[in-house]
Amino acid sequence: MSEPASPACILHYEQIDWDRPLETAAPGTAPPAELVEAARRTGARRKKIVRGEGGFFMNRSKLPAGFRVPPHHHNHAEMLIVLTGGCVFDDGFGEAGADDTIVIPARTRYGFTCGEAGMEFLTVRLGEADTRL
Repeated sequence: MSEPASPACILHYEQIDWDRPLETAAPGTAPPAELVEAARRTGARRKKIVRGEGGFFMNRSKLPAGFRVPPHHHNHAEMLIVLTGGCVFDDGFGEAGADDTIVIPARTRYGFTCGEAGMEFLTVRLGEADTRL
């Protein structure tokens, strides 16, 4: 039996700072400036919790009521896990609420608007993704 590539690790949520996306993004992965500005203006926030450990990348996002994420796509597939609140996706994708999971293939264009409770969710990927409007 082979040894694991690296030891297991515990990432303590309260010890991780909220993201400053334009300052902390890997080259080529910074979100579009208009999304960053909308987040600053409305109080939307994101923590990059897992940054490649074990081959995973995971963010936790908190978006206020009515927050609009415009149509965009990423170069990596992603899984969104809604913790609280919910949203309505564009283009007939449907609605998602607390405890729902959405799987989005790489390069699939999508956008959504948060409901009146806002939305808190996890994003899980197998690579650091770029965002293209």
